[in-house]
Amino acid sequence: MPPAGSTPHVVYVAWGFPPCRGGGVYRALATANRFAESGFRVTVLTATRETFTRYTGADTSLEALVNPRIRVVRVPFDWPALDADIRQWSLARAFAPRLWRKARAKLDVRDFPEIGYGPWKRPLTEAAQQVHDADPVDLVVASANPNVDFAVAEYLNDHHDVPYVMDYRDAWTLDVFDGHQVHPDGSRVALLENKLLGGAREVWFVNEPIRAWHQRRYPAIASRMHVVANGYDPDFAPAPQLATRESRQPLRFGYIGTVSNKVPLGEFAAGWSLARARDPDLADATAEIWGYLGFYSTPSPGLVRLIEAHTDDGLAYVGPLPKQRVREVYDTFDALLLILAAGIYVTSGKVFEYTASALPIVSVHDPLNAASDVLRDYPLWFPVSDLEPESVARALEAATEAARSASPAVRERCRAFSQQYSRDLQLAPRVSALAASLDFDPESMTTRVVRR
Repeated sequence: MPPAGSTPHVVYVAWGFPPCRGGGVYRALATANRFAESGFRVTVLTATRETFTRYTGADTSLEALVNPRIRVVRVPFDWPALDADIRQWSLARAFAPRLWRKARAKLDVRDFPEIGYGPWKRPLTEAAQQVHDADPVDLVVASANPNVDFAVAEYLNDHHDVPYVMDYRDAWTLDVFDGHQVHPDGSRVALLENKLLGGAREVWFVNEPIRAWHQRRYPAIASRMHVVANGYDPDFAPAPQLATRESRQPLRFGYIGTVSNKVPLGEFAAGWSLARARDPDLADATAEIWGYLGFYSTPSPGLVRLIEAHTDDGLAYVGPLPKQRVREVYDTFDALLLILAAGIYVTSGKVFEYTASALPIVSVHDPLNAASDVLRDYPLWFPVSDLEPESVARALEAATEAARSASPAVRERCRAFSQQYSRDLQLAPRVSALAASLDFDPESMTTRVVRR
């Protein structure tokens, strides 16, 4: 690590950092690594390993991907609502659970207005102060959600005039699924977001629709808002499959990612069963779901039952997929399933990774979903017109034909299309701009911090 003071010190705040297995962890990992590779000294503030192994599930293979120059500071995080060990429960929780939950919700938002995560503000900002005392911080980049991550940006800016970046992996006052404003004007959340955005050096969003919504809401800082798409990691993205498939072996369709209750898995299953029953090329095909069923370590019982009901149709849940095996599993597929929740503001990180495969992509989601804007010019994209079984079946049948016959030239166009979404290309302009704002030249490894 370079000597203290020779390069800017960036504190990157991300509750979900390896070994967290949530979808946002890849953005967090890539961003911290990018700053380190660009010459910054990087300290990551995140939750403890036990937080993920105990509550959400963990992918320990991700820890090996963290740049060794990065210092990771793990801040204890308690999650009483998910503590299933009844030996640790209070009498109030055991005998009056409804009253306990109500009281717990009030305690959660005492320090920061976010259920479940609010109590983390105090230990998080205390850890940030200790980091700053030991090695003065020049820039904070806080990645939500949870939005309590932004508390470090607010604290170090208020107390030490440290500039900060807000990286919205999702949104705070916008429901990205239905487009309505979650927290009304004048609410505690709305006032806090307004303050934080007003003081930010930059604000990042994952797609243009979400940025545009915030630009309309906060026009005074519109110029500081940028799109930093999730992109894909070239080292772990699928290798493009450029050859025409010659074998008549059964086709394998695949989905990789977390499946939540908002994902139209039932609609897909109905369309899959219909297509499989009537198309000879699909009669022995399989559809594999890789990832987590729900956001926690225990699979959602409802989603498990749904998949089991379609086992005879070749639909199968395979299980979680460590990042190190992603490329290997992609190589086994003939076509990909992009099954997403509705919402004009919803993209999903997997859409970018999917394009790198040069495989047919079947989009099973609302046509107005923001992923449609990403895939519109992808040569082997097969979207549904709606989520009725007939529409899903037709898209699957068209993708089946493409999986059998798409030429190398078409697949090469798919590969070329995907290159614009390399995560490095998404992050590089913003990291360079922030280096310039700190008067830092990575080539000369010198810096003069410019306060705003």
